[in-house]
Amino acid sequence: MERRAGSPALTVGKSSSAPPPLQLGAAVEGRQAARVLIPPSARAPERPPSDLIWSLAGESMGTTWSVRLVPPMGTTQDVFQATIEAELARIIALFSPWTPGSEISRFNNAPAGTWKLSDDFWSLLNAALDLADDVNGAVDPTLGALVDLWGFGPPGPRDPLNPLPSAEEVEAALAVSGWQKLRLNRDAQAAVQLGGMKLDFSGIAKGHAVDRVSARLTEMGASSHLVEIGGELLGRGVKPDAQPWWVEIEAVPGSPAPHTVAALFDVAVATSGDWRRAFVHEERLYPHTIDGSTGRPVDNGLAQVTVFDASAMRADAFATALTVLGPYDGPEFAEAMQIAACFVERTPRGLVERMSSAFAAMMDEEEA
Repeated sequence: MERRAGSPALTVGKSSSAPPPLQLGAAVEGRQAARVLIPPSARAPERPPSDLIWSLAGESMGTTWSVRLVPPMGTTQDVFQATIEAELARIIALFSPWTPGSEISRFNNAPAGTWKLSDDFWSLLNAALDLADDVNGAVDPTLGALVDLWGFGPPGPRDPLNPLPSAEEVEAALAVSGWQKLRLNRDAQAAVQLGGMKLDFSGIAKGHAVDRVSARLTEMGASSHLVEIGGELLGRGVKPDAQPWWVEIEAVPGSPAPHTVAALFDVAVATSGDWRRAFVHEERLYPHTIDGSTGRPVDNGLAQVTVFDASAMRADAFATALTVLGPYDGPEFAEAMQIAACFVERTPRGLVERMSSAFAAMMDEEEA
């Protein structure tokens, strides 16, 4: 058994062929922006396969999704809609703990022993463990017992008369949590269930789904597209008018940051916010992000972290990890790893914004 060891010149302007705004991470068209972000790119944009833009949408993974794509000639919207829905259904069947028959649910409910995993599950589990190693567990795929304990998992919210778990309950959940405790049998492509360990990919699941949908669209010839699932976004290529996919960066209520838009050309953006899924008890906010080192929801003052990365899954994971690392270690880690990240912290002076040098480099010189 084994334990895991530790840009093209893009311009701002109106786009007559653009889709309407998105509810989360809104696609922006023709709006004056106080801050414009243009991430660097390693390639020049190519001409899209047609002059059309299709808008598709639906519900999945407990949230909504939307796709804007430039279709190749000879295809239909129904085919793309069905393909996207099938890909998301496949992801749910693998990784959703809310689905009783999913692969993750079968592992989580299995008795102690060694359990063989499918190729796709094995691949994502290894990616999640690699990310956990990178951030010393600040994002951790083995915290399902703690997520459930605090009322953010499939069992649902806690009893209002008993909103907080006891110290003994937290310790018991911690005993079956922690990425360093998960053993793998590589020869058998299997993971060892300790008995009571629960995997949870909520720190990377939406980002992974965005990457997978984007890959399927590219395989189908729609190489220019914008994918959004629950606020996580990835843009590929450009629109028929050569404009990038402009999106609005979601802001925490009351944020001091100016209205901000970004050009998503072969880049993803993810945001972690303490107000999205949380409960309040005795005037204290308990957000859904769990710190695996304490077994409790984070309580470090960070209200929001936004991350850009070539992969939506990595952007999603780093947004979670930097939130757990907090307002001091988070920016230091982002700087050391050259992560493009922006932090909004709650302080006695109000909300304060900080950004890494890689994030600041996406602004023009006057803004930076």
